[in-house]
Amino acid sequence: MTLEELEQTIREEVGVLLYFSGEHCSVCHALRPKFKEVFDENFSQLKQIYLDAHENPEISAHFQVFSVPTMIVFMDGKEFAREGRSVSLHQLTEQLKRPYGMMTE
Repeated sequence: MTLEELEQTIREEVGVLLYFSGEHCSVCHALRPKFKEVFDENFSQLKQIYLDAHENPEISAHFQVFSVPTMIVFMDGKEFAREGRSVSLHQLTEQLKRPYGMMTE
């Protein structure tokens, strides 16, 4: 996926979760299935995109991702939430529930 395609997806979708990880990041690999499960269950209309930060340096730099894992949630084309390094899935879920509900009703 190119940066241009990604930006177009962010503009066109109700919401997008960008999950930046790395091949050698054990935390990234442990968190990814948990995020997928929670987002599939609670935020099914958010498009989930998983990117290796090292394989996509232009995209990582554009979104100012300097460490992994980093999760960025876009709603209505704008960055709404960002979690990095010490990630709280519960905190992010709670932060998204109300606005997601308002956007998808």
